[in-house]
Amino acid sequence: MKNCFILLLVLFAFSCKQKKIDLSGNTPVKINDFIAAFQLIETQFTTADSTLTKYADSTIIGYKVFTQFIPDSALSKMIITNNHTIIQPVGRIEKQKEIYLLATFTLHKKTILATFVLDKKNKFLAAKELLSNNNDDDYSRYISINKEPTFLISREKLNADKQLQFTRVGWVYNSGGNFMVVVNDSNEDENKNSVIINPIDTLSHKNKLSGNYIKDKKNFISLRDGKNANSYLFFIHFEKKEGSCSGELKGTMKMKTATTALYAEGGDPCVIDFTFDGNTITIKEKGSCGNRRGMNCFFDDTFIKKKDIKPSRKK
Repeated sequence: MKNCFILLLVLFAFSCKQKKIDLSGNTPVKINDFIAAFQLIETQFTTADSTLTKYADSTIIGYKVFTQFIPDSALSKMIITNNHTIIQPVGRIEKQKEIYLLATFTLHKKTILATFVLDKKNKFLAAKELLSNNNDDDYSRYISINKEPTFLISREKLNADKQLQFTRVGWVYNSGGNFMVVVNDSNEDENKNSVIINPIDTLSHKNKLSGNYIKDKKNFISLRDGKNANSYLFFIHFEKKEGSCSGELKGTMKMKTATTALYAEGGDPCVIDFTFDGNTITIKEKGSCGNRRGMNCFFDDTFIKKKDIKPSRKK
């Protein structure tokens, strides 16, 4: 009899443990139960705008529950403000310092895929809309998310000559609390692509090492003044192998000694060493910067500082 009583207690405890958590918003929900609704993603994740709802879990999270842990201000930026929106978990990616939650939001026939970043104490950090099925152009859109994770968003279509036109933009979350672009690849406007836009060109360059370091017009580094004498903003662009392999990187380098500096952002596997010698700068890729360059070329070169042309004084 005693054994039967113990067995009943075990079965009761097990059934309670297996009881499905109510995420509708009618009962209180703990943060751990909320996160557990998102299945762990351990491999690369890929989906298209036409199959957004295919990968969503059948679980529906109430708007009230979702905004208990994710601020409604983050949703309103994606125009998700309706209590009738169907919210479904897609999955989560766990890293050393962050947790990424993926969810779909459906209202009528419009569906959005978005990601939300939490720290290890489950504090909300950032959000980003990734994909939508509400586009009325001829493009097909896709997203591929790797383990880092890098969110590579692509759009493509066949032109009148049956040639594939595409644009691919990769985003990562950085230690500054923002999503930043690390990949920008397109063949849609060859004339536009031939013009290299330097995003920091007009910024101040009064510090000792600031300036433009040139190899040729398609291989250069620009350094601009940072927030103090030991930090510099930089932009690197290179094209190797007759233009078949190129790379770009924008960021902040920090001086380690009088002649060496380092680019290293938390959560970003790309690490680059900078070495100064007279009027030259040498860069050496140390980490994995594959998202910023072609597969068979590296951030590894030397550039010479270009002298500033001082305006002539009128007599």
